[in-house]
Amino acid sequence: MVLSTRVEQVTVPNENGAIDGVLWLPEDPVAVILLADGRSGYRVKPPIDYVGTVLRNARLGTFWLDLSQQGDADPAGGDHAALVGKLEAACDWLREHQAMRDVPVGLFGAGVGVAAALQLAARLGSRVFAVVLRGGRPELASHGNLPRVNAPTLLIAGSLDERVVGINRAIYAALRCKKRLEIIPGATHTFEEPGSLEVVARLTRAWYLQNVRVKHV
Repeated sequence: MVLSTRVEQVTVPNENGAIDGVLWLPEDPVAVILLADGRSGYRVKPPIDYVGTVLRNARLGTFWLDLSQQGDADPAGGDHAALVGKLEAACDWLREHQAMRDVPVGLFGAGVGVAAALQLAARLGSRVFAVVLRGGRPELASHGNLPRVNAPTLLIAGSLDERVVGINRAIYAALRCKKRLEIIPGATHTFEEPGSLEVVARLTRAWYLQNVRVKHV
């Protein structure tokens, strides 16, 4: 069943300038998921859009930001301060949004957004109810911060991306929170193989619903 969804174009204040975003809210959302994809331009890319659609049909709102603005340093170079700052500003904005004040916030990281989501989860503690990390560049996160992540964290990697699988195993070992590592057979880092993205979306949806119910119901 496809739920009715309200779409809101928003502008989030940030110390380095305003950030454009789009908030999708299904009826009576049980949570809202901040989509952290460091590769995104203003147009939502199909992988994130597909996962977002699956989440919204499960009454999980999604909040997407244009993280490519303002000419920040390339996150692939290891400078994540601006990216993490944008995501934190978005979380603050959600807490002040009238319709979202009491709605739990989760993080979904892809691309270099994986490392930023990890760093933000470590910083925000209990303000984040769950985290999902899909492939990406988790090695860019500070390993010293990983034991501080207390939100349940799901890591997803494609079995054919051996380098990222190895990095995800190391991240998994360093985390001290509730955690799970899923390796998708026959998938690369883009999850473009038939059926791969559907598995990612299904795992992601289940992780958020499982953990939001444990903590908030």
